[in-house]
Amino acid sequence: MALKMNLEQLEKARSFNPTFSFPIPESELCKRYAVLYTGAVNDVMREFLLVDQTLPHDLVPLVDGKKFVGPAFTIKSAKDPSIRPQQEMESRAKMLTAITPGSVCVWDTNRDDMASHLGGMMTNSALKAGAVGAVVDGGIRDIHQILEADFPVVYRYRTPNGMLSRAGVIGYQVPIQIGTVIIYPGDIVFADLDGVIIIPRARAYEILMRSEELVNFEKDIESWINQGQSATEIVEKGGYF
Repeated sequence: MALKMNLEQLEKARSFNPTFSFPIPESELCKRYAVLYTGAVNDVMREFLLVDQTLPHDLVPLVDGKKFVGPAFTIKSAKDPSIRPQQEMESRAKMLTAITPGSVCVWDTNRDDMASHLGGMMTNSALKAGAVGAVVDGGIRDIHQILEADFPVVYRYRTPNGMLSRAGVIGYQVPIQIGTVIIYPGDIVFADLDGVIIIPRARAYEILMRSEELVNFEKDIESWINQGQSATEIVEKGGYF
């Protein structure tokens, strides 16, 4: 008798619900995360055994200090020199129309290194739809227009190469992967000066509560340091460095 591969656990682990609700409004959850910083939230996720939630370090902010938080609106594209321009424009229009207020556009380009995936017109359209930022694992262009729009963007490279004839949108609001991180629609995206982390939606509220506790405890640690207590004394009291 042939041995049947059991993939039920994997399927369960990869399941997601982009409308998973929180005990508080989603907007409040995001505002409370924005008061924190990614390092603290990352440490808390480690407690939850979520150790692969940071996006690659070669993704950099267009403007330093632009912190943003929101549910992921995922986009996926791929290289394709046989793009039909009219069909591609229609696909982009549908994608941009589907962007929801408060979301962060997260773009998996299949590690494309030739095309710009976000430009001025697309930025203005995303902003009009209510997006609060974008994370693009690829290229951007029309920098002056993005800066004028004051739209926070994290990206990998700059190029004047348009996306049309080089790559096409193949899906949106689908699971994507950037680096080691699998990102599902609705996961919470948190970007600040240290980088970008992805917080699984189903655990975002409990991670927020624990992160707030941790940041408050750090105030105690800072006070102990200022009082002249030794590092050993602080560690014995549960502190850390």
